[in-house]
Amino acid sequence: MNKSAYPPNETWLFTSHSEADTERLGQSVADVLEPGTVVALIGHLGAGKTRLVQAIAVAMGIERKQVNSPTFVLIQEYEGRLPIFHFDAYRMHDSDEFLELGADELTAGCGVCLIEWADRVSGVLPADLLRVEIEVEGPTRRAFRFSGSGPISRAAVFRLPATLRDR
Repeated sequence: MNKSAYPPNETWLFTSHSEADTERLGQSVADVLEPGTVVALIGHLGAGKTRLVQAIAVAMGIERKQVNSPTFVLIQEYEGRLPIFHFDAYRMHDSDEFLELGADELTAGCGVCLIEWADRVSGVLPADLLRVEIEVEGPTRRAFRFSGSGPISRAAVFRLPATLRDR
């Protein structure tokens, strides 16, 4: 199927009732990521952004203990099936600080960028963006809303439900 055949505003909602559900979701997300995919993770403190990143990274061949929130170093790089660049924009003062990390080069590269607190740097993120909004609905329950804004991200959102059903 040609990527332009995907709906223009593809969205998908997944409700996780446990860490095991989030793990399954992360495996499915990893399955649909292509080189150059930029994932914007948005949610309050404790919503599950880092937990989802860990699940994605493990599914891409990275040891879980290597993956943690880069809050103080701002960016982590992991070598898996695809290179993963894991950003945390929580402590960034502005978008310029994000760009000084080389974010514009990395988001246009051959790896996958996973950006926690992406809403803080939204003005400099690429147009083709896989947006993941996470809401806490209970002690272990999370709502994950996926939306795509370009051909790569829309294709990922379109394929997610089927990939998750296969698990």
